[in-house]
Amino acid sequence: MSASNNELFPEIQATIKSLDIHAISKERKALLQSLTTYIQDKVNQDKVLRLNFICTHNSRRSHLSQIWAQAMAAYYGIPHAFCYSGGTAATALFPMAAETLANQGFEITTLSEGKNPIYSIKYGENAHPVIGFSKTYDDTFNPKSEFAAIMTCSQADEGCPYIAGAEKRIPITYDDPKAFDHTPQQAEKYLERSLQIATELSHAFSKIK
Repeated sequence: MSASNNELFPEIQATIKSLDIHAISKERKALLQSLTTYIQDKVNQDKVLRLNFICTHNSRRSHLSQIWAQAMAAYYGIPHAFCYSGGTAATALFPMAAETLANQGFEITTLSEGKNPIYSIKYGENAHPVIGFSKTYDDTFNPKSEFAAIMTCSQADEGCPYIAGAEKRIPITYDDPKAFDHTPQQAEKYLERSLQIATELSHAFSKIK
């Protein structure tokens, strides 16, 4: 489908245009094909697209994936797309993950503070914000049926043999930037992971016709 750029902040548009999709390996592209097929089926049937990105603690990779997927749906003009995230346990959206997205052009506002802060995350002036906070994948905030479960970490993929209500289960796992928390490389590694996720999701969404 053609890109619908007017919804996105200019800095996010620029980041998406700079992504090197050709750098994705054949193995990763094979994993991403299941996601593209699922999205295409929903578009073909003019049905609502629901993607729930699932990781262990819903603190880093699942949030980065959720936010970028929602932005990619807008960028590539995919209608009726709603992206969610959850964990096998609820913790908190790790501050560096939010800061990384802010540095990439997302507008992030803290709605409530505490052990599990709630954030408004916008990718465009007139776009509905994503509400970011840590929750379990089956939280009442998330869909109960007619969604794809995207497993973003191997622990959650192995630990959740069954996701109730999911029409499709798609493992697209990423290395955890948590390994670099409180090190000199922290910001660099979070950005690296965010860009990898953005690149792969751009590839998946760009194939939709």
